[in-house]
Amino acid sequence: MARPATTSRFRSCLTASRAETSVWIPACRRPNWHNKRPYSIQSQEEELAKLPNINPDALSITKTTTPKALVPPEELVFGRTFTDHMLSVEWTASQGWLPPRITPYQNLSLDPATCVFHYAFEAFEGMKAYKNPRNEVRLFRPDRNMRRLNRSVERIALPTFDGEAFTNLISRFVRLEDKFIPSSRGYSLYLRPTMIGTQRTLGVGPPGSALLYMIASPVGPYYPTGFRAVSLAATSTAVRAWPGGVGDRKLGANYAPCIVPQLEAAKRGYHQNLWLFGEEEIVTEVGTMNFFACVREKGTGRKMLCTAPLDGTILEGVTRESVLELARERLGKEEGWVIEEKDFTMRELAEAADEGRLMEAFGTGTAAVVSPVRMINWRGRDLQCGLKDGEEAGEVTARMKEWIEEIMYGDSYLSAGFLSHLVGAAPVRTISFRQTLKKTAFLPTSETANTTKYFIKQIACHLQA
Repeated sequence: MARPATTSRFRSCLTASRAETSVWIPACRRPNWHNKRPYSIQSQEEELAKLPNINPDALSITKTTTPKALVPPEELVFGRTFTDHMLSVEWTASQGWLPPRITPYQNLSLDPATCVFHYAFEAFEGMKAYKNPRNEVRLFRPDRNMRRLNRSVERIALPTFDGEAFTNLISRFVRLEDKFIPSSRGYSLYLRPTMIGTQRTLGVGPPGSALLYMIASPVGPYYPTGFRAVSLAATSTAVRAWPGGVGDRKLGANYAPCIVPQLEAAKRGYHQNLWLFGEEEIVTEVGTMNFFACVREKGTGRKMLCTAPLDGTILEGVTRESVLELARERLGKEEGWVIEEKDFTMRELAEAADEGRLMEAFGTGTAAVVSPVRMINWRGRDLQCGLKDGEEAGEVTARMKEWIEEIMYGDSYLSAGFLSHLVGAAPVRTISFRQTLKKTAFLPTSETANTTKYFIKQIACHLQA
């Protein structure tokens, strides 16, 4: 049967699927989806929800007796150096979440039949702790990471957890590992919360036990080249994610299949892949980052910042969300930019580049934060992304990096409706002043001092709440 004409990434996959695989089922054989059996997944979830959740007050700490020497910041390689300790919380289907522990960094002991090895019951997060010259340590929007990790583990039948309680544990862990946090701008302590299924079985089903743990690594710039523009290879022969899949969840299983295409791009002299989807070659993500393009609209000349929509195939990046909020606040309201989450094709991007309307492009993610793009190779030719000779980042890319880092390091409070979380507060709170910002973000300069005092007072109230 011929494949129908396509107009979107969903239609191209799902229409063909319905046309080619639908089978009529007699009424007497059709399953009754509405009658839940006593042993159904829904009943299991209701029982599991009654089990104990993570309890920060039950935390036990065993400190290492062999502390590691610090690696000079300029010698750090991303993800190669680790701190003295690790945080772990076990879960069982009969007992719920057990008391959390901070222990010396150590190997995990798992049976060869453990389900994570066979069926990829694994999800993770990437987040960072930052230290500024005032010796303050901050987490950047940890509530977003906890929400995303819960969505990820839920999708693969692993247990969900209280995100605020785990953020409290992260805060205490980070305080313990304070000496490993570089204080230089551009450096941080990378945090890797991970959950795995630990049941010893070759049977395929929801794991009866799991481990939520976190390790930490002091890091510098993600790319060895530092804040320099990268080159991309537009890739349509391999697909990173598809409708109905798990491309919007942070699962380890999403990453391993991308390595071979990345190696192939590297052999051709390109740093990363720009993932295209479907016959229309819709632009989705870049490597392991979300992708943004700054273009002038054809005909009107309006400045537009565009990125792919969250349609189930795009990872809901914390940095992506932050860039969009900053852009709407700083570029949209103040400078008249149009900020859009929409589908756009590689052909449209190439046309904008050929006509000089592609102003700049960049990727965003926790590891790299903001990564400028110099060129994109597509169908045998290199498309320039608006950078001049000797220029490593466009104006918007550089400003985004500056704005986000100001929040990450605690230098800016009146920024796009969010603040970074100051480690050491008790209890742990993630503070957001969106409604307050609408009233105060654009106050006259003469009122700035009073506004700052007001925010300090509000912060104190929230931390004591």
